Amino acid sequence: MSDRALAVVRAGALTTVQDLGRTGYAHLGVPRSGALDPAAVRLVNRLVGNPEDSAVLETTVSGCALRPRCAVTVAVGGAPCPVRVDGRPAAWGTTVRVGAGSVLEVGAAVRGLRSYVAVGGGIAVAPVLGSRSTDLLSGLGPAPLAEDTVLPLGPDTGVRVAVDAPPWPGPPDELVLRVRLGPRDDWFTADALRALSTRAYRVSPASNRIGLRLDGPPLERAVAGELPSEGMVLGAVQVPPDGRPVVFLADHPTTGGYPVVAVVREADLGAAAQAVPGTPVRFVPVR
Repeated sequence: MSDRALAVVRAGALTTVQDLGRTGYAHLGVPRSGALDPAAVRLVNRLVGNPEDSAVLETTVSGCALRPRCAVTVAVGGAPCPVRVDGRPAAWGTTVRVGAGSVLEVGAAVRGLRSYVAVGGGIAVAPVLGSRSTDLLSGLGPAPLAEDTVLPLGPDTGVRVAVDAPPWPGPPDELVLRVRLGPRDDWFTADALRALSTRAYRVSPASNRIGLRLDGPPLERAVAGELPSEGMVLGAVQVPPDGRPVVFLADHPTTGGYPVVAVVREADLGAAAQAVPGTPVRFVPVR
């Protein structure tokens, strides 16, 4: 294998390869997948001189550790976390040079959930249906990282962007999700729709890359029974039989039989990716 590669020293709780997703295959039952915080991916890629859709690493809560086989330029963004190179503190949110054989340690998230590691040249695993993203629902793309995994890197352009203070948004203290009601809001009572827009919910620990599960007041049905399976979109707020909403994220199924009461604006979903369990959630209906 080329020396343009990274070896995984510590995989962390869940570290996956992600880019901006594999669009255009929902009709075949293939989820979109991709990074849960795409704005963070675009920024770390910009810092190291990659195209914005280059593949990066998405860590979850506990970070990871990597040993490059060649000297590389990296940027760690998304959820704030400590960064070290061979045990010495390094910068978060800007470029860092890591020598061949040195160990880059991406620590546990201080706030938020998911940090992103971009490397000059990008993670060059083989694309599947036009994307290098790991899809936890379908199993497409590379497996989640394990110790001793070796990841190939693409050629580094060497072109960097001068940014004094990158505009990193902080993880939310309160998650405000703008929604458009429908397509199945008529399956719910008026009291349920009022509760959705006025009552407080909290992020459940059962959340994952498939969906943001919420604890809070159940939404009462006006229509009994179940729907035939129908198409599901990113940001759909599906309501299972227990009445507690689930906001579909990147690895969501492409069809489902539970009614969708509303759809979250895509621009708000990056913040959802960083909302830790217990974070208050408010739904705000918009036109």
